[in-house]
Amino acid sequence: MVNDLTPTDRADAEAVEASLELAAERGGDLAPAVYARLFERQPEMQALFWRDGNGAIKGEMLAKVFEAILDFIGPRTYAHHLIETEVVTHEGYDVPRNVFSTFFGIVAEVVRETCGADWTPAMDAAWDRTLADLHHYVTQRGRVVPAPAPEPAGA
Repeated sequence: MVNDLTPTDRADAEAVEASLELAAERGGDLAPAVYARLFERQPEMQALFWRDGNGAIKGEMLAKVFEAILDFIGPRTYAHHLIETEVVTHEGYDVPRNVFSTFFGIVAEVVRETCGADWTPAMDAAWDRTLADLHHYVTQRGRVVPAPAPEPAGA
């Protein structure tokens, strides 16, 4: 599958990266806030984390989301494949694409709140464009098309 989205503008990439760095400095582990917001908006998702008693699974998943975002706004060496794969994997856990897509928006909201007064209009605009690209990727890409059935022998 070809990555046909326009690469992220350098200024946008820098603004998103700066917001993530600032949020990490100010908020430390954002997983509790991100997943609290997810479960508030999509309560049915909480049951899927029944094995995550200490938050390690949520923390690992959020770390992968941050890595994917950083690659997606940068070189895009693997993020598009990772996102496509994770969408399909999560569908196997009964996570609809729209919930998967809204997760990126929840991350952006928590980052914005954690940055507080240092959140800039450039960060806001960059995240809006990045979220639109990610939404496209999640909802329009990565659809699994079944291979045609093999023809019977001797046909």
